Amino acid sequence: MGKLKVGLVGIGRGTAYGSIFTRNPLTEVTALCDTNEEKLEKHGRDYGLADTALFTDYGRFLESGCDIVVLGTPMPYHADEVVDAIEAGCHVLSEVTAASTLEGCERIWNAVRTHDRKYMMAENCCYMHFAKEWKEIADAGKLGDIYYAEADYVHEIRDLVIDAVTGEEKWRVHRAPLHYCSHSLGPILQLMPDDYIVSCTASGNRATILPHEGVGFIDMQVGLFKTKKGATIKVCRSSVATRKTPLCTYSVYGTKGCLESGRTNYNNTGLRYIEGEDNACVPITITTSDPNAPEEAKLGGHGTSEYYLVRDFLDSIVNNTKPPIDVVRALDMSVPGLIAHEAAMEGGVWKEIPLFWR
Repeated sequence: MGKLKVGLVGIGRGTAYGSIFTRNPLTEVTALCDTNEEKLEKHGRDYGLADTALFTDYGRFLESGCDIVVLGTPMPYHADEVVDAIEAGCHVLSEVTAASTLEGCERIWNAVRTHDRKYMMAENCCYMHFAKEWKEIADAGKLGDIYYAEADYVHEIRDLVIDAVTGEEKWRVHRAPLHYCSHSLGPILQLMPDDYIVSCTASGNRATILPHEGVGFIDMQVGLFKTKKGATIKVCRSSVATRKTPLCTYSVYGTKGCLESGRTNYNNTGLRYIEGEDNACVPITITTSDPNAPEEAKLGGHGTSEYYLVRDFLDSIVNNTKPPIDVVRALDMSVPGLIAHEAAMEGGVWKEIPLFWR
């Protein structure tokens, strides 16, 4: 079998995966797609691609013969692009979240379940080194039954919501804080492989930090999620809150132990308590990078996360197995945030999750 042909969509997040695919013996980057011709030409030269392999039109890009499409485009485009790529016969690795609307999520579900192509959501937080270590602890039964977890993702990116100089509004104006929930729900749900969210409520519908219209300006949203097995998950989200550095933190409580990360950026010191092993909480290292990873793993982004993410995606194609974050788990991580935002806008009511994929 020859190398799998990879097409990257979206200069920036899409091409961020390029170095991994170009160095993997199973794949080669054969096409790029973006609406910015200048950036497209520059990155095309970096990959040694001919002008005929560079596309501003997504439809023509899909006709170029790619086996794999990597989507690094804004969330509102995901549904259309995933469905079109699947129907064109391509495997898809899509950036988070699955889609920005419930209707878009349902379209992706229908496309994946009716076509023999692999779909995986590229939730890199699930592949941070400490998250993988936590999964090993949970899978070994050392936490017991998880009954509560929380995740705060407070990342001030005001310049990506609105241009401070020109006042130009970006696409994130329409992305409510809880719409961007998979960084929070993903690492938690992977510790609960047989569980999923069934209902939710949320608070937060005011914009006082940046008093503009558009849900992307909401100061903060806090969601409460109930799982099928009765566990509670709390998520705190903001794109505009006054905080430096970013906060990406997790806590998990089980009947036999608990795990907590620190509250300073991504790499920090957390705590662990395992009944029967620890006399009290002991410090643990929280890092995005695997210190024992091969050298090529450092070529990806978010520590070594994206290297392992791509490896698992390619394994699912080569071995015809289910991707770790397949369409079911992608929707488990994406849809609750959409519904939680609705709950917040309705004054904090409880809402059921429409589990059409379950």
